[in-house]
Parts: sequence; structure tokens; C-alpha cells
Amino acid sequence: MGLLETIRDPRDLSRLSLTQLKRLAEEIRSFLITNVAQTGGHLGPNLGVVELTMGIHRVFDSPRDSIVFDTGHQSYVHKILTGRQDFATLRQQGGMSGYPARAESVHDIVESSHASSSLSWADGISRARQLNGEGDRYTVVMVGDGALTGGMAWEALNNIAADQRRRVVIVVNDNGRSYAPTIGGLADYLASLRPTIDAVRTHHAYENTLGWWRDRLQKGGPAGRFAYRSLHAAKKGVKDWWTPQGLFEDLGMKYVGPIDGHDLDAVERALHKAKNYAGPVIVHAMTEKGRGYAPARAHEADQFHAVGIIDPETGAPVEPGGKESWTSVFATEIAEIADERSDIVGITGAMLIPVGLHRFAERHPERVIDVGIAEQHALTSAAGMAFGGLHPVVALYATFLNRAFDQLLMDVALHKAGVTIVLDRAGVTGPDGASHHGMWDMSMLQIVPGLHLAAPRDATRLKEELREAVAISDAPSVVRFSKGTVGSDIDAVERTSDGVDILARRPTGDSSNDVLIVSVGAMADMALDVADRLGAQGISSTVVDPRWVLPVPRSIISIAAEHRIVIVIEDGVRAGGVGSRIRQEMRAAGVDTALNEVGLPAEFLDHGSRSEVLERVGLTARQIANDVVAQVLGTKVPFARPLPGSEMPTGQVPKIQ
Repeated sequence: MGLLETIRDPRDLSRLSLTQLKRLAEEIRSFLITNVAQTGGHLGPNLGVVELTMGIHRVFDSPRDSIVFDTGHQSYVHKILTGRQDFATLRQQGGMSGYPARAESVHDIVESSHASSSLSWADGISRARQLNGEGDRYTVVMVGDGALTGGMAWEALNNIAADQRRRVVIVVNDNGRSYAPTIGGLADYLASLRPTIDAVRTHHAYENTLGWWRDRLQKGGPAGRFAYRSLHAAKKGVKDWWTPQGLFEDLGMKYVGPIDGHDLDAVERALHKAKNYAGPVIVHAMTEKGRGYAPARAHEADQFHAVGIIDPETGAPVEPGGKESWTSVFATEIAEIADERSDIVGITGAMLIPVGLHRFAERHPERVIDVGIAEQHALTSAAGMAFGGLHPVVALYATFLNRAFDQLLMDVALHKAGVTIVLDRAGVTGPDGASHHGMWDMSMLQIVPGLHLAAPRDATRLKEELREAVAISDAPSVVRFSKGTVGSDIDAVERTSDGVDILARRPTGDSSNDVLIVSVGAMADMALDVADRLGAQGISSTVVDPRWVLPVPRSIISIAAEHRIVIVIEDGVRAGGVGSRIRQEMRAAGVDTALNEVGLPAEFLDHGSRSEVLERVGLTARQIANDVVAQVLGTKVPFARPLPGSEMPTGQVPKIQ
């Protein structure tokens, strides 16, 4: 039996010797490589935090002490140490989440995996502890992977540092991707001295002595105050030269480190010092992303930040490749547009490759800006660039647009800035779960005045609509597309004068205008499937793709007036979505055709494959077709308009009490 099999609770770590702990760290890395290779997931970050996580759980008492991860994808080791070693269904429907999940364990606190928020959580938790008379409980944050590039983190630090009684320990997981590691003989020598210096600085006697001298000198008249300022400046200058701590201590926080985050003994000593200080402390740990796994360390792009199913020996993908992704189509097209237009600039939030701006950056590095994990800043900066004569293209995951809504509304839209926002991974994304589904964007965007929103159905339309978007100079434009591979092109049989594509007309018998199906973006295949199923039941249909869902094309309203019922199929939430907007526009135009919004419920949807999640919420061709048949027959609301000479159906209308 290995040591890992004996760990069922963090307290089990306390009985292990340093030698055993080192062996356990090796077993955990082997476990991660073997298991994540079979399911896919965030491998590199977790290989880098093995010793840090073990140290946190040995020094602090979870769940009495609260442990928060930023971002949550680096919590796999935490899951292992808190009794969750069944990784067979990691990130699969019904299986373990790839992020902390309160339903899984009392040790998990923050489920949202949007970066830079952990310190605000820590501020709130520690403040509540103080007010509830539980000031002896610690709040520990492991923050890394660039999360400190987000402004929200610094807003929280400013508040945490203001109260020296709060027991907050912030472990900065510096994996070399954000900060340059110290190197050379002098750095090694200074590092060997820092533990002793930190032990002195974090001892309360040190603080008490400093306080006594400060008070005496400041009461000693002008000469005393001058002496205090001179000595304090000299002390600070030496400290800032000695260690890179000035920024944190300027905020009023103690700083320990930098330490080797893979040296278990050094990690525990640093954490004990931070704990004994009993106030806000930064522990700066240098780590390696992908530690202990050669294929990850050799992967230049992201050290296996996230992988699919891979061969654990080589790190090579096992799943068949070759199909082009939506992101790849965008990457090629935006690079070509940038070649043609010198005013085009790209903006990314620490995700150059994932959002497809890397090819643009290779050709025009001076015109691609990585702002870090700072979506709010990205949007307002883009508004400023537009004012300066550029056309920014801000590429984000759809779920991260949530964070910058105010900036989009008040900085971009209010000022009629020509900014294009490209939303990758829109709709249901699958295994990353509730915090990563890009399902909120279309509902949010409906209320932004003047905004243009495109939802391409295939690669050709993505290229086409992207070019149309960057041609808009007096309003924000948004292009959103799905995660994964892009399917075959779906050609239109006709395009209206205002750009709506008619994908199919399915007449049956004497009828040709029973159902109008409005397909939004990647739902085109499903919409055509629904039309075929309706045809088999003798119900005629027309399938259209608006291409631009905002503003609502006038031809959509005209075509709706010619049909008995309208069905809008979208992979965003129904509440306030595209269907809701089309219905409002129809009513404003005096068109009383019934409309049914078919989309996602306003709920947080658990992880699973895209098809599993869609089936779970009833967003399948079969379910939609069954519902439409009932609506046409008058047994389910909303009822289709009756045929000429027929009475309005009463169906199953609920009685109002």
C-alpha cells in the first residue's frame, strides 16, 4: 500500500515524517499524471502546487481554517488530501468537479473559477470571523497563475492590510509565468538568510520594539521625528534591496519569502511564521508549473495548463485531431484582417493562444496587448484606443465578459466606441461547469444600446461576420462562437436584403407557413433537424439564421407575420435572450404571431459534455419537435395561430383562480 491510500483527511498528514511527505508528494504527482491523462483537465497547475497544498493542510486546520483557491483549477491536490481520490469521472457528468465544489466537501468554499476574486473572499471571510468573535480562525488563500494581475485582487489587499488583527495568509504561487525567478549565487546566498530574517520580522517582539522606538522618537520634538523618518527610510531601503517585498509592505502587509515552493521543509517553516504572526501575511513561493512531468515542462506554450486525454508516458494527445476549431478559424481571419488594416489592435486577458490572437501577435507583436486577467481594464482601454483612432478587437471567453459589463455599457457603448468583442466558448462549454458556461452573454447584451451582436453558424459565416464587425466604427460589435470543432458549412438557399439567411423551406401538402424556426449561431444543425422531424408529421416550416441577432433584422419580423408560430432556438439563457427580444420587436410592429423561446434555463448548470448538458435541459431536436407539434395542434402553449376557418384552440390553458 502506498502512502496516498492512507490519506483520507488532512489530519492524516500530521503523522508523516519529512521523508514520508516527500514520498507522498511523488505519489500524488504520479496519481495526477495517470488519472488526468485519462479524463483531461488542468494538469500543469496542479503538478506545481503539490508541496504548497500539503504544507497548507499540515499547518492550518481545514475546515475550521478556510482555504480559498485562486483560481480553482489548482485545487486537485486539495481534493486528493480531503478524501476525494476517485478521479475516474473528473469533469464528467455526475463525477467530480474540476473546481472546488461545496456539494463535494466541507473543505471547499469558493466554486466560481473567475480569477482575482479570492482575496475579496478572504477579506469578507476574515471580517466575518472578527465580527462573530472567531478572530482566531485563519483564512488562507493560494493565489497564482496570474491572478494578481487582476485589479480586484489589489482592491482587496488594500482592505485586508488595513486591519492588522485579521488572520489572513496569502500564499502567492509564483510559477515563473508571471514573475521572473531570482537566479545566481548571490540570490541563493540571500535566500539562505531570508528564513532567519523573516523569523525575526514576523515575531511580535520585533513589532513591539519598533512601536516603542517609533513612539519615543516621534514624541521627541523635531529632532526626534527627523531621526525616526531617517531611520525608517534607511530600514525600508535596505529591506527593498534585500527582498522584493516593498510593494506588499507599502500596503502594510508582512512579506515572507521568496521560498522554494517545492521544498516541504521551507514551505512549512514559512507558513508557521505567517501563522504565528497572526495578522495579514504574504508568503511568496517560487514553483514550477508541470513540476515532475517532463512533457509538461517541455511544453512551451502553457506547461500543460489544460489537457485533453493524453498518453501519460509521452503527453501526446490520444483523441483524434485534425478538425478545425472555431478558435482556429478566428485566429487565421483576424491575422489576415490585421495585415490589411493597420488600425486593428488585439487585446487579450492573459489568454493569447486560447482565444486565438497568437497568429496576429506573431505577425504584428506591437499591435497585440495582453492586459493580464483584467477584463474591466481591457474594455475601457479599448474605448480609449477607439477614441485615439484605432479599432480594438477584444478576445475573451464568453463567461468572462460578465466581469466587464459595466465597462462595456458605460465606457464603450455610451461613447459609441468602435470596439469589437470576440467571445470564444459561448453557450454550453461542457466539463468546466457552471462558472465557465458562456450562457449569459446574449441576455446581458440585449440591453446595451446600439450594440451589434453576431452569432455565426459555421466557419464561412464567422469570417464574414468578423469582417462586418470590424467595419462598424460608431458602436460596439460582438461576435460569439462555440467551443470545440466547427462543423461543415451550411449554405443558405436565399439571403434577404437586410442580411438574414434562409436555410431551408419545408412545405408540406397545402401548407408552407406553419412554423418559423429562428436558429441562433451554432444551433443551425439542430434547427434543421427539428424542421425535418416536423415535416415527417406533416407540419411545414421555414428555417432562418439572422446572422446578426442585434439589432433584430426587420425581415425576421416580416417573415414571422407570415407564419402561425415562431420558435427561436438559442444556446443562451431564455430569460432576456434573443427569443425574448424578437418577441418584443414583433409586438412593437403589431405582429401577434405566437413565439416560443427555446434556450437554457436561468440556472447554474453542472458539468458534463455539451450534448449531455443540452439533453439534461431539454434542448434537443426531438424534444423541441415534440413541443412544436403540440403547439401546432393546440394542446400546448403558446398556441400556433389557427388555420383559416378554424377556431382558436383552448388546449391545456391553466384556469386562473
